Amino acid sequence: MEKLEVEKHAQYILSVEKRKDDFESVVMEHLRMNGAYWGLTTLDLLGKLEIVDKDEVVSWVMSCQHESGGFGGNVGHDPHILYTLSAVQVLALFDKLDVLDIDKLSNYIASLQNEDGSFSGDMWGEVDTRFSYIAICCLSLLHRLDKINVEKAVNYVVSCKNLDGGFGSIPGGESHAGQIFCCVGALAITGSLHHVDKDLLGWWLCERQVKSGGLNGRPEKLPDVCYSWWVLSSLIMIDRVHWIDKEKLARFILDCQDKENGGISDRPDDAVDVFHTYFGVAGLSLLEYPGLKAIDPAYALPVHVVNRIFFGQMKTCPTQQSSPRLQH
Repeated sequence: MEKLEVEKHAQYILSVEKRKDDFESVVMEHLRMNGAYWGLTTLDLLGKLEIVDKDEVVSWVMSCQHESGGFGGNVGHDPHILYTLSAVQVLALFDKLDVLDIDKLSNYIASLQNEDGSFSGDMWGEVDTRFSYIAICCLSLLHRLDKINVEKAVNYVVSCKNLDGGFGSIPGGESHAGQIFCCVGALAITGSLHHVDKDLLGWWLCERQVKSGGLNGRPEKLPDVCYSWWVLSSLIMIDRVHWIDKEKLARFILDCQDKENGGISDRPDDAVDVFHTYFGVAGLSLLEYPGLKAIDPAYALPVHVVNRIFFGQMKTCPTQQSSPRLQH
C-alpha cells in the first residue's frame, strides 16, 4: 500500500493559501471560510497545525462576521449558516471560541429555525437537511442547543427518512450519502439515533463501495474520495463500519494522492484540491491510518478538540460513547 505523503500534503495546503490569483483561488473566493476549515483541519490531523499563524487566522475569521452574528464565506460577504459552522470549527481548532459573542451567534442560528423544525441556510429561506445538521452541530459546540426546539428539529430530520433507510435533503428527496451524514450526525449529536434503521441504512451505505475500493454517493455513480468521509462516518455512527472492506478503501484514497506536489484528488490521476485533500485525510483518520490524529465522526473535528470543548460537562462528548476507539 502507498504511504501517506504527510509533508507534501501540508506544504500543498500552505501553497494554496498563499496563491491569490490562480484559477483555484478565484473560484474558491466566495467559500474561503470552508476552505480554511478543510485545510486547517487537515493540518491538525497531520500534526502540522503549528505551521500556520494562529493569530492571523483568527483575526481573518472574525473579520468575516456579519452584524447579524453569522459569518460570510469571506470578508464583506453575506452571512450563511454553511460558513458560520466553518468559522466556529476553525476557532475551535485553535481553542479560541472565547473570542465569540456566543449569545449573538447562537441567536443568529436559532433565528433560522422554521416552524416545522427545519432550518433555512440564510435570510433567503432555502431549506435543506444540511442546515439542520449545521445548526445542531454549531449550537452543540457552543453549548447552546437550548436556543432551538430540538424535538422539532429531530422530527423534521426523521421526516426526511426514506424507505431505503437513507435520508434526503427534504421530505421525499432522494437518499444521498452527503445528506445521510448530515441527518445521522444531527441525530447522533441530539441522542436520537434510535430513529435510524441501522441495518437497512448500513446495507445501503456499504453498497456504495465499488470494485476499486472507493465509495460513491448514490447507486451507479463513480467513486469519489469525499465519500470516504460521508459514508464512512455514517457507518461508524451507526456501528456498521465492519460491513465494508476498509483496507481497499484506504488503498483507493492513497492512490488519489499527488505524490510529487501533494494534495488528494477525487479519483486517481485527477487534479487535486483542498476539499478532497481534507476528506481523504479525514477518511484515513476514520480508518485509523498510522500517525494521524483521530477525528470525531459527528462533529468533523479532531477528537482532542471535541473533548476539550466538552471537558467538564462529561468525560467524552455524546457521540463518542458508542465507539471505544474515539474515547481518547
